[in-house]
Amino acid sequence: MERKQFLKSGLLAGFAVAGLCKETKAFGSLSELKPFYIPPDDAPLDPGPGVAIRVKVRTSQTNMQYSAVDVAIAPKVMGPAPHVHKDLDELMYVHEGTVSILVGDQVYEVKAGGWHLRPRGIVHTFWNATDKIARCTDMYFNQNFEDFLEELFFKIIPDMAQRKLTPADPQIAKRMANLDKQFGITTYHDQRKAIMEKYGLI
Repeated sequence: MERKQFLKSGLLAGFAVAGLCKETKAFGSLSELKPFYIPPDDAPLDPGPGVAIRVKVRTSQTNMQYSAVDVAIAPKVMGPAPHVHKDLDELMYVHEGTVSILVGDQVYEVKAGGWHLRPRGIVHTFWNATDKIARCTDMYFNQNFEDFLEELFFKIIPDMAQRKLTPADPQIAKRMANLDKQFGITTYHDQRKAIMEKYGLI
């Protein structure tokens, strides 16, 4: 190989390596992830008469890539009203019992040991149609959705219960609508009742 051609090839290879380094550096946020360990819980999550959550992994621990929340659903209890996410993808793993999941027009009966993906852009919801408690872990990608759930479960719902209000109360409805808007969710409240009646849910 002539010197001129060798230098040209060498320069091109150098630029390619530099480009890869640059790309690796840009992609390097993944290398900033720190290992973490989450010990087992002392007791199973108790759903009470409805649905309960327990945050296990926060997006702050994963560079805003992923979070995970344990969910417990009491027997014959409806989950959220059908809704759709603009940006969020959800992956559920069922630990105990059976979770019914509606995605579009199809209902999946996900038993213990089963997984189910609910991609963004498709209307979905879930419930427990059985006589036993269902427990699962919901994993959320591309959004800090644990913050949404904590605002709903630990602030809005307790406030609603304490003041003996319903979701139809104007103040509660406004808070829920604002929360949906903040997280890119469209909720179809009017579709919830039909599912509850069909499956005998509360």
